[in-house]
Amino acid sequence: MRNKKTQELVLLAILTAVTVALAYFHVPTPTGMVTLLDVGVYFTAFYLGSKEGAIVGGLAGLLIDLLLGYPQWAFFSLLFHGAQGYFAGWTGRKRLLGLVLAAVSMVGGYFLAGSILYNVAEASLSLLGNTMQNLVGLAGGYLLAQAVERMGARNHAVNRH
Repeated sequence: MRNKKTQELVLLAILTAVTVALAYFHVPTPTGMVTLLDVGVYFTAFYLGSKEGAIVGGLAGLLIDLLLGYPQWAFFSLLFHGAQGYFAGWTGRKRLLGLVLAAVSMVGGYFLAGSILYNVAEASLSLLGNTMQNLVGLAGGYLLAQAVERMGARNHAVNRH
């Protein structure tokens, strides 16, 4: 594959599929589920950037809801995990603000959607689980991105000799 756009598309498709697979490790809750999806979203955002994080986050969130039988959440997941991936991909001085906005997009977004779909009392039950999902995803995605970057640097050094 010499076409750069095709390579990027294939990479995003693979990362979306891996992120959906991570989401299969989930715990059902009264208003949805808690998953490892965020690990894939944060990894993609940290490793590739905002645009790619938004694409993988949005598509993976939408797909996992459809596959696991939560279609009422699919559109919301497209928006919230897409925004999460976009903001998490910010770099430089905006990094901390981006991480805060990523968390607020996901946790706050699902709280708002849960309040609309169900009620505020049930939506509030999702706050702790979604906060934990976000924090685990942030830590896991960061560690994975660091490991992949180190492996890439090591492979580059080995290939030069």
